[in-house]
Amino acid sequence: MCQASLSHAEFEMGGTVYNRVREYRESLGLTQGELALAVRVSRQSVNSIERGRYTPSLPLALKFAAIFECSVDELFTLED
Repeated sequence: MCQASLSHAEFEMGGTVYNRVREYRESLGLTQGELALAVRVSRQSVNSIERGRYTPSLPLALKFAAIFECSVDELFTLED
């Protein structure tokens, strides 16, 4: 089990989340609309995620990973 070594006050989330959703979607031959239906969001949400304007919630990231049969960290990376 993972134990946090920093208190909440000491930890500040920073950086930018990058993703490979478009790359994985295109490799499966899916449209944004088809992917949106599969994960139950709007096509506009998929577009915003692919363009980096919106970072998905953990449950949504897990849905993407399940569809693409990969890990979440293969799809999303946090860079400073």
